[in-house]
Amino acid sequence: MSIKHTAVSYYGLGYTEQAERDFREMKEHGCDTVILAVTEFDLDFWFPNLNNIVKKAHEIGLRAIADPWGIGKYFGGEQVSLFLQNNIHNRQVSAFTDEVLNFACFNTSSFRDYFKNFCLKIAQNTEVDGFFWDEPHYAYPKSYASITGGAGDDWSCRCPVCKKKFLDYYGYEMPRMMNDDVKQFRWREAMVILTETSKALKEYNPKLEITCCVHATMNTYYVTELRGYDNWDLVASCPYFDVFSTTIISWDLPEKFFIDITERTVKTARKYNKQSERWIMGYNKSPKDLAQVDRVVSLYENMGVDRLATWTYRGGYGTVVQAENPLQLWDRIGENYNRVKKK
Repeated sequence: MSIKHTAVSYYGLGYTEQAERDFREMKEHGCDTVILAVTEFDLDFWFPNLNNIVKKAHEIGLRAIADPWGIGKYFGGEQVSLFLQNNIHNRQVSAFTDEVLNFACFNTSSFRDYFKNFCLKIAQNTEVDGFFWDEPHYAYPKSYASITGGAGDDWSCRCPVCKKKFLDYYGYEMPRMMNDDVKQFRWREAMVILTETSKALKEYNPKLEITCCVHATMNTYYVTELRGYDNWDLVASCPYFDVFSTTIISWDLPEKFFIDITERTVKTARKYNKQSERWIMGYNKSPKDLAQVDRVVSLYENMGVDRLATWTYRGGYGTVVQAENPLQLWDRIGENYNRVKKK
């Protein structure tokens, strides 16, 4: 059996009684891991109950992984950010327009400390099994569509902190047009916040499992987004990561894209002795034919993927990102989870 873990993300961190019912449903759907989307508001407001949620997951037989969801808008997620609300500085800046963006600059000491302390607070006060770095990225200001249908030429971050770091390292002012030095700088600096925080977490508890999930771009002329974590070798080689994960692929994309991304994901993970994880789209869109779920899960399994994960519980039922027929999609994913876990 190649599939070692099956996970689903979960927003409901308020009441243990409701979480218990939801966790039992996850178990029935073949999940062995729940990824808790912990927002800045959750940690600020619901924190006294967070470990009760974690312990309830363990009681029912689920591993519990903390996902610092949408923090500083640096990670993926629709949530608002208290850091941005309470801190008008330390934000990313557009290279072309000097516009201050609604994304924290993770190259600033302020946000690096904020993020590390956020995660350590969870690790030190709960029994979570690990952490999930959810699509970390530089902001990508959209100026105009390129001929390939992708983003325009604008990029971030060119804030005072980033410009100073670049000048100190390369000896000349950070240019407005991205060049190879800027690419290398962004890749290198982007890893600092995750490396430092992961190291601190491992030093506190070596058993904590760390997963880093990056965007599933092809890194070719046509699909590269230059989000800062698209140098997969640099990400996967981090000694503090245990799992190398790549994000959801839309059901509308051709099968070859699924194959190519999965092949690269598994190859990269194995190269650095990490487990591989692929994600299933369980929100926003459903496949036209639910049998596509069966085919994609079998594809991942046959290509040697170690773990499967789905965003999100119940197909996002009742939210603005719910899939078409969300409960039917959730049930079909559950059938496949149970199928691969029984092998």
